[in-house]
Amino acid sequence: MEESEKLLINKLKHGDRQAFEQIFRSYYPAMCNFACRYLSDKNAAEEVVQDLFCKIWFRRSELSVNTSLKNYLLRATANHALNTVKHRELNRRYVEYIGFKVEEAADESPDMMQDELKRRISLAISSLPERRRQIFEMSRFEGLRYEEIASRMEIKVKTVESQMVKALEFLRKYLQEYVNPIVLILSMIIIK
Repeated sequence: MEESEKLLINKLKHGDRQAFEQIFRSYYPAMCNFACRYLSDKNAAEEVVQDLFCKIWFRRSELSVNTSLKNYLLRATANHALNTVKHRELNRRYVEYIGFKVEEAADESPDMMQDELKRRISLAISSLPERRRQIFEMSRFEGLRYEEIASRMEIKVKTVESQMVKALEFLRKYLQEYVNPIVLILSMIIIK
């Protein structure tokens, strides 16, 4: 690693905003292009890199760069992008699993039980905080992807993901005394 990079990293570790900005301006485009190789989506790649820079800033005092700064940042970008891909794949599998279980549950449940379940789920959804409820409804009722929701609400995809996780956790806890939690989550997909 060059002496100038060591100095820049040292300044960053001590909270120098100009050093951070210099690193950001120098490496952001290359990191976005690199992330796009993994994500095949320019917006998602930019979000991954922006999130990574936030983490770098907030953990700057712990920063340990043993290679060139460029190699360090590209490796961190790859790791962050791969984690995003892995998370998306888990979400996709979960949604597929939920869809399969909903069909099973619908075949076995009488109409009256479904009506009561829908009523209780509606009540639970209305108990969510406003923003979380909006995100949940856009995802489950309008069928929007997380990226579309983020764009509409002018927030990050990560925010949408975290709000969905919190909404599902709340609904599962809120309704656990009424139905099997897995059936509950699966049923939420078909409620219109």
